[in-house]
Amino acid sequence: MSKKLLEHIVNPIDLRKLDVSQLPLLAKELRDFIIDIVSVKEGHLGASLGVVELTIALHYVFDTPNDLLVWDVGHQAYGHKILTERRKKFDTNRQLGGISGFPRRSESMYDTFGVGHSSTSISAALGMAIASQLKGENKHHIAVIGDASIASGIAFEGLNHAGVTDANLLIILNDNAIGIDPSVGALKNYLTAVKDGKNPKQNNIIKSLNIDYSGPIDGHDIDGLITELERLKKVKGPKFLHIVTTKGKGLQQAEDDQVKYHAPGKFDAATGELIKSSTENLPPKFQDVFGLTLVELAKNNPKIIGITPAMPSGSSMKFMMDAFPKRAIDVGIAEQHAVTLSAGMATQGMVVFCNIYSTFLQRAYDQVIHDVALQNLPVIFCLDRAGLVGEDGATHHGVFDLAYLRCIPNMIIYAPKDEIELQNILYTASLGLKNPIAIRYPRGRGKNADWKFPTDFQKIEIGKSKKLKKGKKVAILSTGTIADNVTAALSGIEDPEHHFAHYHFGFVKPLDEKKLHKICDKFSTIITVEDGVTTGGFGSAVLEFSAKNDYVNEIFLNGVPDYFIEHGTVDELQQFCNIDIDGLRSLFSGLLEEEEEDED
Repeated sequence: MSKKLLEHIVNPIDLRKLDVSQLPLLAKELRDFIIDIVSVKEGHLGASLGVVELTIALHYVFDTPNDLLVWDVGHQAYGHKILTERRKKFDTNRQLGGISGFPRRSESMYDTFGVGHSSTSISAALGMAIASQLKGENKHHIAVIGDASIASGIAFEGLNHAGVTDANLLIILNDNAIGIDPSVGALKNYLTAVKDGKNPKQNNIIKSLNIDYSGPIDGHDIDGLITELERLKKVKGPKFLHIVTTKGKGLQQAEDDQVKYHAPGKFDAATGELIKSSTENLPPKFQDVFGLTLVELAKNNPKIIGITPAMPSGSSMKFMMDAFPKRAIDVGIAEQHAVTLSAGMATQGMVVFCNIYSTFLQRAYDQVIHDVALQNLPVIFCLDRAGLVGEDGATHHGVFDLAYLRCIPNMIIYAPKDEIELQNILYTASLGLKNPIAIRYPRGRGKNADWKFPTDFQKIEIGKSKKLKKGKKVAILSTGTIADNVTAALSGIEDPEHHFAHYHFGFVKPLDEKKLHKICDKFSTIITVEDGVTTGGFGSAVLEFSAKNDYVNEIFLNGVPDYFIEHGTVDELQQFCNIDIDGLRSLFSGLLEEEEEDED
């Protein structure tokens, strides 16, 4: 079908020139366009397909960008980007140098607020609405939030505040009963009851907060959406529209398997079938090593509990949930609650594995300090997606954890270099520690294609480093899986005199100070390498140790520089940070040449 409508729309001004009767055809063209691009370029699919009609209706009814539209999280904002001057470059989505996969203020005036972590839209839009009031402006402010995101604490805080204002705020609940995994909790059950007509109107939770409520209405009925949005434009004060949608709408496979088609990878645009790549003889994913190990440990220890804030599939906590449904808990998008819930369980002698993506633990920082570390409760934090994560970009890179955790008293921090070390530190933690521990590991697969499960577990001695390569002149200290890049870089250098030694510091805290003393005494030059920020990270810890003990070694820090890293493949981003194999090899070779010149 010729895309006669979409190809002539550059921005919402063009959209508003269409007759309402043309919008269903535009919706089909927009869906087809998203499917065609994402099937080849990859990205988030189901969420954007589910809000095509809503996206068109919002830009048709409201005077964007003068009226301010805030998308929560941003997984569902592809249609918004295409209709707001980015259609011709949408095929660069999530690629290095291309447009972001999420709304971003620096990218477009139509992106009123940068998002990536959930549940911020209500607070942001309310802030805009109050500011408009103070400035005497007559603007509309719209927040679009999902049923999984609205269960988060900050969303409730925003609702609680909105209800005591007269701000011109419209909150649209996109209710599809799923985030990335199916929504959970009492609020989800309440919303289901409302949709089913089983909940008495006098018990409406939104009305109880003094917010005008309407709905639920069909989120795929574009005429009905436009009629209701036009009505709500005339209603004063905070308003709440409850719409019901289907995630993946318009692609049958995406509707049938909403978890898999949230971000499906490459697929056939015509049939919807996934393009499968063989995983035979590939190393395991780190998340699966975590999930399978946890199940094995839980078989022999009834006190083991697994907790995840809304990421059971992505973290592989699903294995534990299937094997021990009463001992594995998905608390929804509630990282603060997940951490303090874990702390409460730890006070009662439970062995709690709290599995949170590194970037999302930032949302529960006070709880980590106040509720866990201050009380020295041995919660086991398993930080998935640590380091550079690739195409999700700056909002999702797990590069700050070493820096923000290292300063917390009582905290143990460990970064395994491979799959074996990951399973062994999980085993070690399960035996009982006197302190909380954070175990960080990356997104994606390891390097050991021969990894089998289960294997014999080995206890790891807390605070000990490992020598991976002997050397005489330069000591390279790495932490975590970036050791693979160091090893590969060294293997490509002719070093017959064995200038370079390589040490793996799995424990960033406590540091192996006994080994560090030996290293600082022996080597005049020390290089640190980490898949995290150098400001406050592992390299900083080594510098602090050196200064404290009056060493005068040359110390070079290598890692993520002091600014936000954009989106791209992990390889591209490591290259940008000069911690890829070639970048490290160039660094090592340069130092080797300097050493040889000094000897001459």
